[in-house]
Amino acid sequence: MKFVFRTLALARYLTLRGQLKELEKAISSLSLDQKRALCALTQKEFANAAAFATPHLYASENPERYSPWGNGTAIALERIKSDNVPLRLRGIALWLAVAYHETRDVPYSEMQDLHRAVMRAVRLLKESVGNGPSTDVWASTKVA
Repeated sequence: MKFVFRTLALARYLTLRGQLKELEKAISSLSLDQKRALCALTQKEFANAAAFATPHLYASENPERYSPWGNGTAIALERIKSDNVPLRLRGIALWLAVAYHETRDVPYSEMQDLHRAVMRAVRLLKESVGNGPSTDVWASTKVA
């Protein structure tokens, strides 16, 4: 049974890693104003996901409570590919929040590396915005 869990975790890691590369490209193509808006949206998505009963299933269609992951990242990725900038920003924010919670407490080393990569993407986003009102709010937002 451990082999099955390990295989599923590896498959999920490969999926999320590929999605993260697309997400990083999408973030790098944004203007400073769009990044500021994205930072604010990301704060809201993190807060909404943290308040959800099962944060790793946040925004999933038909979430099953004991499922190790939902389809929230896939939904977010579809939004990221949109030509509509507000929809793209919401997709990026959603992906970061869901991926953070999916990878947070997974005992496998590759998932821990992915969790650090997600946290690094959030940190780089925050740093790219600079010191503004949105970063003050970020510091006061608890991410559990």
